[in-house]
Parts: sequence; C-alpha cells; structure tokens
Amino acid sequence: MAKLMRVINRDQCIGCYSCMYACSRTWQQVITVEKAALRVKNYPGVEGAFSVRICYGCENPDCATACPTKALTPRKGGGVVLDSEKCIHCGKCIEACVPGALQWDTEFEIPIVCRHCGVCASYCPNDVLALVEVGE
Repeated sequence: MAKLMRVINRDQCIGCYSCMYACSRTWQQVITVEKAALRVKNYPGVEGAFSVRICYGCENPDCATACPTKALTPRKGGGVVLDSEKCIHCGKCIEACVPGALQWDTEFEIPIVCRHCGVCASYCPNDVLALVEVGE
C-alpha cells in the first residue's frame, strides 16, 4: 500500500503553520513557511477559517505531464518526484496543477514537491493532517 498526505480535519486548523515550518526545516534546512511543500492560508475577513493546500498525490499528475523536460515524473503510489537538474524554471508545472497544491520556490525557481513523508502531520497540534494508506 502507498501512503499519501491528506487533510482530514480542516475545521480543526488554527493557522499555527507548524506543518509548514516542519516541512521546510526537514527538507530545505531553513525555518520559513515559504519553502514548504504545503500551504495554510486564512480566508480574508473570516475569523478562524483556513485553507490547507497539500499535494493530492495524483496518479497521472498534470504537473508532470506539463513539464517539457520531464524534471517531474510520476511517483509510485501518487504524486511526483523532482529531478532539479532537468528543471528549466518555466513554471508550467505550477500552472498545470489545478488544485494549486504544487508550491514554487521563488529563490531557486523550482517546484517544491511533497514527499508524502508525514513530517507535517507529526507537528500539527490538532490532527488536521495525516499520512494515510491508499489503495494502488
């Protein structure tokens, strides 16, 4: 069975950004929300309402299909893998991601790919995220 990240309790999100800090610290070795593979955003004008954008783990990802150099390739079980050496920084992958879940590193101009590792879920104080088994 493959494991993918899922938002399981969006209403429990308090916007603490612990998930984003954990992701960027683990994979990018920086403490910032800008280099996380997921995004938590608040709804303007609505107190306590947050949107959590995380890779859906598509089996036939549009982001990979849109990549002209095959820098993004489908990951077994869903999602994508990035070969940064092949990336030409065109951003076509970001445009192709319909749910807007693929994030962009503005410093290096490459996509920030979710590894579906679960580190974000382990730092969420309210069990908003979970690494769940999905059928193949």
